[in-house]
Amino acid sequence: MAVGTLLSDELEMFRRTVEHLANKTVAPVAALHDREGSFPYEVVEEMGRLGLFGLPFPAEYGGMGGDFFALCLAIEELARVDQSVAITLEAAVSLGAMPIYRFGTEEQKQRWLPDLLSGRALAAFGLTEPGAGSDAGGTRTTARLQDGQWVIDGSKAFITNSGTSITKLITVTAVTGPGREISAIVVPTPAAGLTVEPGYSKVGWHASDTHPLSFDGVRVPAENLLGEPGRGYANFLRILDEGRIAIAALAVGAAQGCLDESVRYAKEREAFGRPIGANQAIAFKLARMQARAHTARLAYYDAAARMSAGLAFKAQASIAKLVASEAAMDNARDATQIFGGSGFINDTPVARHYRDSKILEIGEGTSEVQLMLIARDLGL
Repeated sequence: MAVGTLLSDELEMFRRTVEHLANKTVAPVAALHDREGSFPYEVVEEMGRLGLFGLPFPAEYGGMGGDFFALCLAIEELARVDQSVAITLEAAVSLGAMPIYRFGTEEQKQRWLPDLLSGRALAAFGLTEPGAGSDAGGTRTTARLQDGQWVIDGSKAFITNSGTSITKLITVTAVTGPGREISAIVVPTPAAGLTVEPGYSKVGWHASDTHPLSFDGVRVPAENLLGEPGRGYANFLRILDEGRIAIAALAVGAAQGCLDESVRYAKEREAFGRPIGANQAIAFKLARMQARAHTARLAYYDAAARMSAGLAFKAQASIAKLVASEAAMDNARDATQIFGGSGFINDTPVARHYRDSKILEIGEGTSEVQLMLIARDLGL
């Protein structure tokens, strides 16, 4: 992977460390977890030991004192071999721990962040509902204050990291006042009245934990409010802006993984007396795959740099997410074509990427939503 010249020596060393983890620990078990639909606890434990869950957080809460860009590099390397593992990390940090860090009180940070940043525990983010996906403002889950407690009723859908044995809390958006005032409330798990429904039978991301959730009179203390009342929706839009950069990094990893596998196969597979990569039709496919991965990587690098510098990055995050998710899907399709019949066998990395990559054009804001946000930035 020829990106080291763009990184500092320290970041390149870190990238190589995660690359080693991906190749030696993640890749060998990826097909098994995909086939069984099992959560990779042993991989999560190893990522925790390396400090990946605490990368962009300060040491005072148990973090590594790094930045968001380092997290993106880690996610890219993991996604190259297993998107399920990469999304587990991305969701645990961007959607699980980051809201606590960004909007929590000092007491909330001290109580919850150490376990989350060590990987000993996971947190989930309950925004999406059966009738409120792209239109998250259409939230129907409600929470009312009663005797010093929030009483929560409603349901959430497609919630990542919500049903593992180490899931310790779920941050839920709910209507808490008139005018569709939406607030965020932290629900420790397990909780009376909270039902984690059976996991979905998904097209891809089989080793990623994803469940619908039901809340039936779930009670939590009033002090579990996260951030100011009525700011839950606005705060989580900011979280999603940041998360789109991380999802773009994940998509770049997927695009790169498809390219790496295809280049190797094109050099090894022979037909008509020579490697198939000697045929211009295959070589040009590979060249386009390289161009897509490279361009998408530069897009998320730019968005992450703007975010780290405190500059406006909303449009750049949408551009990165749009370009990278399309690159992942296009590269997965081309890789499957290059592999031919072998690319249609589920246990191959190419087949997993083909199944896994479609959700990248849907999750954390569909491609259509990204186009809308980019157009809005143009004043349209």
